[in-house]
Amino acid sequence: MFQSLHVRNYRLFATGQMISLTGTWMQTIAQDWLVLELSGNSGTALGIVTALQFTPMLLLMLYAGVLADRLDKRKVLIVSQSVMGLLALGMGILVVSGAVQLWHVYVFAGLLGMAQAFDNPTRQAFVSEMVGPDRLTNAVALNSATFNSARLVGPAIGGLVIAAIDVGPAFLINAVTYVAVIGAYLAMRPGELVNTNRLERSRGQVMEGLRYVRSRPDLMLVIALIFIVGTMGMNFNLTLPLLAKAEFGVGAASFGLLSAAFAGGALAGALIGTRRRGRPSATLLLTFAALFGALEVTVAFMPSFALAALFLIPTGAFLIGHNNVANARVQLGAPAHLRGRVMSLFMLVFMGGTPVGALVVGVISERFGPRSGLIVGGVSALLAAGTLALLRARRHGMKVRLHAKPTPHLHVARPEADHDLRFPAGRPRAAR
Repeated sequence: MFQSLHVRNYRLFATGQMISLTGTWMQTIAQDWLVLELSGNSGTALGIVTALQFTPMLLLMLYAGVLADRLDKRKVLIVSQSVMGLLALGMGILVVSGAVQLWHVYVFAGLLGMAQAFDNPTRQAFVSEMVGPDRLTNAVALNSATFNSARLVGPAIGGLVIAAIDVGPAFLINAVTYVAVIGAYLAMRPGELVNTNRLERSRGQVMEGLRYVRSRPDLMLVIALIFIVGTMGMNFNLTLPLLAKAEFGVGAASFGLLSAAFAGGALAGALIGTRRRGRPSATLLLTFAALFGALEVTVAFMPSFALAALFLIPTGAFLIGHNNVANARVQLGAPAHLRGRVMSLFMLVFMGGTPVGALVVGVISERFGPRSGLIVGGVSALLAAGTLALLRARRHGMKVRLHAKPTPHLHVARPEADHDLRFPAGRPRAAR
């Protein structure tokens, strides 16, 4: 389960990430609280901050992937983490001194988004250099476990800090946590990294990465599926509060239990995924997406708060399982000299549909009730997994037809097969 931690460089990385991500989640809570205080509880102000932090990542991420292939990834990460640490320090000083204004938060959010645009794809691609291809699947799963552990601990600590001291110290504490991750990068042994050849500067390198992904049907399948799941299925920050408050009529504490159940399931799924080795199969990816979609729909139909919380545990587990398999398939499927650009496209697609998906699911939830948002997300994941499985089966030479008579069934056959395979309608078998 923890084989990647045997690698010294990765062990340093994971330790620094755990400390820094906990601080990041503290700051996330503090920033939202600060915006509400400065704006008089304005939801619009919160939306502006989110947009300002998110938009630079969409605009810069593909170019950041080129830089990740050209430059020393470890040095790029030291710079990006240093910038984010200084931003946290600056905001903390403004808040503690009493000089902070809402426009300061807007500027800070935009600058933070720019730093994250360069940090995210570089950090994703750097994992394979630390552990090599044999341990990459394990390392990706451990990264998810680290992220979800920090997601459980960070907001709780942040809430306590805000209640006991104030908002400003939460920013300052986060600034201190960056020392751990920067120190980890500095303490690494560059000679032990794998595939550290750098890309020579030339024109058209962004398009080269896009053309490469387009030429690889296996990567296109992952990109298409992660876009649908990320856009429509992962709006739990919107659907869970509505489900808790509007449907079950519970308070903030109970809503926290829903979030904890989902995050706990995600952590369990990440830890279970650490036992996989090698490049995961497309069948596993499609299966996890379908199971996640089915469970999200199941949560929507749960009649009680307790049952909804219970089914959110496996929902979180299969979502993280799907995301980790997608990440590992893309990284292990891309050559080293293109990995930064391929991962930047992966991150862009994964995150790019979030604003649109949140808007669509939000409107549907408001018009048709909180459960409808979960149903739309789950059905979207199910349809995407089923459609891509059928397309993949046809690409591999299998004939797939759906017949309604005499009894509904799915007709699957290879051209050279002596007999056909038939599956009951509604239970399609994913192509191998």
